[in-house]
Amino acid sequence: MSKRYGMCRPWACTGVVLCGCAVAATAAPQPAHDLPQVVVTATSLRQRLEEAPATMSVVTGAEIRRRPVQDVAEAVENEPGIVINGVGMTRRGISIRGMSNEHLLTLTDGRRINDSAANMAHVDFDLGWVPSIAIDRIEVVRGPLSALYGSEALAGVVNVITRRPEEGLETSALALTGFGEGAGGDSTQVAALIGGPLAGEALGVIAWGEYRHRDRTPSPLDPRQSELEARKAWSASLIGWWSPAAGQRIEVGQAFIDDDRARDTVTTSGPTLYYEYQDHIRRAQTHGAYTGSWGWGDVQVRAYRSELRRVNERNQDQEPTHPTQATDVVADGRVTLNGLANNRLTFGAEYRNESLHDQTVNERGRASVDHHAVFVQDEWHFGERGALTVGARFDHHPAYGWQTSPRAYLVLTPADGVALRAGVGEAFKAPSLKQLSPGYVTVAAGGRFIITGNPALQPETGTSYELGASVDRRVWSIGASVFQSDLDNLVQTACIENCGIRGRERRAYINVDRARIRGAELSGALTPLRALSLSASYTYVEPRDLSTRQELAERPNHSAKVKIAWRPSAASEVNVRGRYIGKQTLYQDSRPVRLDAYSLWSFDVSHALNDRLTLKAGVDNVFDERLAERSALYSFAEPGRVFFVGLGAGF
Repeated sequence: MSKRYGMCRPWACTGVVLCGCAVAATAAPQPAHDLPQVVVTATSLRQRLEEAPATMSVVTGAEIRRRPVQDVAEAVENEPGIVINGVGMTRRGISIRGMSNEHLLTLTDGRRINDSAANMAHVDFDLGWVPSIAIDRIEVVRGPLSALYGSEALAGVVNVITRRPEEGLETSALALTGFGEGAGGDSTQVAALIGGPLAGEALGVIAWGEYRHRDRTPSPLDPRQSELEARKAWSASLIGWWSPAAGQRIEVGQAFIDDDRARDTVTTSGPTLYYEYQDHIRRAQTHGAYTGSWGWGDVQVRAYRSELRRVNERNQDQEPTHPTQATDVVADGRVTLNGLANNRLTFGAEYRNESLHDQTVNERGRASVDHHAVFVQDEWHFGERGALTVGARFDHHPAYGWQTSPRAYLVLTPADGVALRAGVGEAFKAPSLKQLSPGYVTVAAGGRFIITGNPALQPETGTSYELGASVDRRVWSIGASVFQSDLDNLVQTACIENCGIRGRERRAYINVDRARIRGAELSGALTPLRALSLSASYTYVEPRDLSTRQELAERPNHSAKVKIAWRPSAASEVNVRGRYIGKQTLYQDSRPVRLDAYSLWSFDVSHALNDRLTLKAGVDNVFDERLAERSALYSFAEPGRVFFVGLGAGF
């Protein structure tokens, strides 16, 4: 099997865009205080960010497009409370406030994406679904939201909101290319978008497509193995909408992504043999939705189907894993009633069929489960000085019956620019189809043991508490919050037969862990000049496994983020970003090992050459921090220093 991941030379890809696109420069952004941010994820309804009943942050599409972002993890890595950690095979996931990436729900425009991590090991396929050119913003909620979204939202929600040009036809393009310092790591992104109204405001359409590529990076310890895998992806989407009357809207869309990965690795048992490992991932989502607004309230009805197919290939006569196909079919709806004595009442329902085709899941090679849910939410406003949001979702799972996820969140604004927050919520995560299947058997850890399913598993559950305050004085702002999550029935594997005997050991999924994660967040911003802004955040996390009295692995106790933005002119912007990741504990042969802290810095600049062309350039990992050279125990190898340059276009 040949290696199909040759490098597209960066200057060639950039030249295509230079020759093929007309460009409009993006004016220097206004300070955030001049543009009130509207969010939807915390309640599924539009509201100002400062009034949202949750701890939230927002990353704008303009910020993301300044640098070569490959996926959502890279897009949100500078947000408070977020740490990027490894999930195996050089891939990584998003951890919020010390919670596992498996407890994070990823959405696109409020729609679920197949939870690929639930039924496949070492995957990050949920994170590269939408190209940066199509992103309007990413809303990050830190804290459980099962009261709205059900299972998987134990730690929080990341909702990618895509663009909808409404004012007129928009055409834009983006080309970014990165040069890794040393062998491998070069990257290329080329994307284009066109959309807007077609017939007044009644009809509209938007389409986008992207090609992105990153070369594999060889390990400095053994160049025959990959420190980071190669990635090559094509994606496209087409969405149309029709507004037959004021306040009424029908939308349909189709999205597709072809995502190929490749890395060089070595056998972990038997004779030493180097080989190439490839994953070919195909994802698609078809959706339709109706939204209507009247004086008395709003209605939304949606249906969508998501499909993921994975095919594995290996050379050197190594046996690949079996092909897998996961499909979700969802139908949901909600009704919101306004004007009920300062209350806004929302109620709704959801049906979801989750199916899996995989030879390892059971003897039939397929499994499925139907989820049913109803939810209710009430926002009670105390004039203009506060609101109490209470709600609950009732999920039915065939293995567990009804699961209840209540939530209450209070926001008070005793004075202009001052906000006090307090909330409590419960959440749960149902085991995956594989974990519940009595016929599931898979070989793991290079043949050292097998893992079997367990139909007696109970859902993972959690109760979270949060208390915070913030002051916003336009020129400066500051905020602080404390939080705690009590987790029960966490799922892990444990040996049940032939323990310690290589090749004969059998493990099964069991509920054993109890954990408590508590900590604090601080954030602040300062705008001493209209052209200069500074922002920073700090998060402390105490992650404790109460079953073993040990610290949870891969949860840094301290993390901090800083950003400096300077706009020397209306046409230029300079950004400096820094991330500090504190010491963390990992386990080697059940022994705790303390890994050192590290810092990562990046720099980017954009300049409008004229009113049709914007140049972008910068450096990621400025000081060439190489974690793999420090210790092989770091779960993810940060790329070394990368220089990038690109062009933004649109009219």
